[in-house]
Amino acid sequence: MANSPHIIDGSDADFVANVIEASKTTPVIVDFWATWCGPCRQLGPALEKVVTEANGKVKLVKIDVDKNPMVAGQLRVQSIPTVYAFVDGRPVDGFMGAKPESELRAFIEKLGVAGDDAAPSIEDALELAAQSAGQGDVASAMEAYSFVLEQDPQNLKAVAGVARLYIKVGQPEQAKQFLDTVPADTKDADILGLRAALELAEDAPTDLEPFFARLEANPADHEARHELARGLAGQGEMTAAIDELMTIIKADPAGAGEAAKAFLLKIFAAVGPMSDIAKAGRRKLSSLLFS
Repeated sequence: MANSPHIIDGSDADFVANVIEASKTTPVIVDFWATWCGPCRQLGPALEKVVTEANGKVKLVKIDVDKNPMVAGQLRVQSIPTVYAFVDGRPVDGFMGAKPESELRAFIEKLGVAGDDAAPSIEDALELAAQSAGQGDVASAMEAYSFVLEQDPQNLKAVAGVARLYIKVGQPEQAKQFLDTVPADTKDADILGLRAALELAEDAPTDLEPFFARLEANPADHEARHELARGLAGQGEMTAAIDELMTIIKADPAGAGEAAKAFLLKIFAAVGPMSDIAKAGRRKLSSLLFS
């Protein structure tokens, strides 16, 4: 455990004093863990670090559920690690599983406290946004990207992130508005890919799960792979789309590969012939055709 006066080992016996009563003056985070739990060992040091950074504005109470099952049972802790935040004597927020430091800082900041550097860094916010987007949490991702853009309105990663979210939720016009804030001659691969996605998304499939399922059942289903590539391109995942098309071309160059090659050239044209995406794609295609 970290050598900090703000981090203590708790128990069923002292839970009321160390958590319920203490949270009436300072927010208290409770970490339910066990010695045998791998994710607990991952979460614990990160959580202790961000609590230490908060420098007394929040406290951490660690409770071993094997030794102290009563409170865990009352709070219906079903898996570990489980973390609850208590304010004014009651739980106000929580999560399960290990989290990166950026998400832990955001969790603490939602309690109205933070470390000496109260605002998260742009890098932390971008990391949090990407993780939230990957988990399908559009609202949290949008909030994190908005924070970045408030600090740096020209941050291309944030602009691309917001545009990608709008594309994924079926709002291409809003995506275009964000992308239009970037100069037309940009060489940024993410921006180029998303602009191309808008061009290619008009009639592309949006639900890709059926194609993944078909390919899992039959990897040689070139029609499913081609539709998957179209859908990926429509969502701005140009590199992934190119890889799928290359698989078709390699497997069936004279058949389905012809249509795949035609769509591949559309992607190159859309992202810009001199873009990094197009250059890398052409190198892959040349290696495939002339190897």
